[in-house]
Amino acid sequence: MEAMFVINLGDKAHVPILTFSEMSPSLSSLHTPYLFQIAKKDYYFTQVEAISAIVQAFGWKQVVPIYVDNGYGEGLIASLTNSFQKAYIRVPYLSAIDFSATNDAIERELYKLMTMQTGVFVVHMTSRLASRLFTIAKDIGMMDEGYVWIVTAGIANLFNSLDSWVMKSMEGVLGVRPYIPRTKQLLDFRARWKREFLRDNPTPVDVNLDVFGIWAYDATAALAMAAEKLDNTVFGFTNVSNNSSNVTDLENFGVSRNGEKLREALSNVRFKGVD
Repeated sequence: MEAMFVINLGDKAHVPILTFSEMSPSLSSLHTPYLFQIAKKDYYFTQVEAISAIVQAFGWKQVVPIYVDNGYGEGLIASLTNSFQKAYIRVPYLSAIDFSATNDAIERELYKLMTMQTGVFVVHMTSRLASRLFTIAKDIGMMDEGYVWIVTAGIANLFNSLDSWVMKSMEGVLGVRPYIPRTKQLLDFRARWKREFLRDNPTPVDVNLDVFGIWAYDATAALAMAAEKLDNTVFGFTNVSNNSSNVTDLENFGVSRNGEKLREALSNVRFKGVD
């Protein structure tokens, strides 16, 4: 819902919206000239094929998807379930967990899953909700031998940023995520990034960029190239009403003077990204 809201604002104000994270099919299929997706177009569905291949390779016959109960979760789970069915893998139950579910609610759902005839689960949700899920699963014994946990790229991409106690509860979890070849260009970029980051942030932290960080860099580079082609003397918004004192009044939203030209410039940007 938040993504749709921002995309609609971009359309209304003629301001390009760049996204470098994974997108559900409902968003990536939108026909809006102001939405630019930096992530690979097939990124959302490639992981479906990878997970299905893993399940088939191990000969598991039943799988229960566990997902966040919103558009983000439902989009991929529908494709994943369809892929399982084509491979004659049963999906006896779909476990939808509310984004704001309490720990007690998550625990009750996990206990319900423990009573089923399968111990193979595919988890697709935000990393914050997944952290709570796996911590509780660990506490009630669902991370022991006999259970299989596979997570989608939305979680696997953020493994490095999870707290150590969460990672400990996820020992044995298998995740799929995009592969970025270790080219000389990528290695050089990582070295420059680490050097610059540590210079500005001397406090020891994990400075390794995940795939979202690399795509964000490419998105920023594309925006910079497009902006260089514009007349920087023309800026601001037109059609802004002076009758409203409410700065959040969406009915009086202005239209960017340079938005259309920036959109056109972004559409024509061609370059080889870090990935």
